[in-house]
Amino acid sequence: MNTITSSSSFFRVAFIGGGNMASAIIGGLRQAGWPAEAITVLEPWAEQAQRLREAQGVCVLETADARLADAAVVVWAVKPQMFAQAAAACAPFIGQALQLSVMAGIRSDAIVNATGAARVVRTMPNTPALVGQGMTGLCATAAVSAAERAQVEQLLAPTGALLWVEAEAQLDAVTALSGSGPAYVFFFIEAMMQAGTELGLSAEQARRLAVGTFSGAAALAGASSEAPEVLRQRVTSKGGTTYAAITSMEAAGVKPAFVEAMHAAAQRAQALGDEFGRA
Repeated sequence: MNTITSSSSFFRVAFIGGGNMASAIIGGLRQAGWPAEAITVLEPWAEQAQRLREAQGVCVLETADARLADAAVVVWAVKPQMFAQAAAACAPFIGQALQLSVMAGIRSDAIVNATGAARVVRTMPNTPALVGQGMTGLCATAAVSAAERAQVEQLLAPTGALLWVEAEAQLDAVTALSGSGPAYVFFFIEAMMQAGTELGLSAEQARRLAVGTFSGAAALAGASSEAPEVLRQRVTSKGGTTYAAITSMEAAGVKPAFVEAMHAAAQRAQALGDEFGRA
């Protein structure tokens, strides 16, 4: 049976892997009122299993068994190199469920072949999901219904914003932009902090200014109907301080280097898929 009796708005979910991303999703579900008895986690690492039991009150298994068969949705959250082994253990119990993957690199056809389930949604989340501010790209196989897409959205809503793409190959671009994107932001924050301290600010002052500026600028870009280019031009008066900074970055080739870096990330995502994710 794939539903629970406490409320028709909830359904049973099984997580294969209980690490950071799974924990973030589970925590969000529990805060949203999801019953603990509707969540099962397969986590062989005893310390992490105990943390999940204590923090979330959910059922945690250390080996796969028939209790996984109750799940309407199975969430794959293991490391890519562990998928084949985990799938072999779980496949006898999960073939009737919708398969939702948050793994990097493992392609949908590999999940179909390993689990025997044709209904697969592959996603690419990012680490701000840990604080409910994530950006997740999603792609579904043809067998996934509109109602099942809605189930996936219900599960992932606590992690942040969601964006569906139609072609699985587009997830490599999603990986390059948003999957790896937080690291780019942290990289620029590092650079701004370094400049701030070189210009006489304390490390904490530089950190607060850099983080606050990124947060505020992102919020403004999200709230505005105007293109980022227009927003940038509005604070770049010719001959002013921002103009001096932008001109310096343009002379150094920062923008084309950044674009090239995105292409490198996308190519690496494709290579990882070739290595781990083929059926």
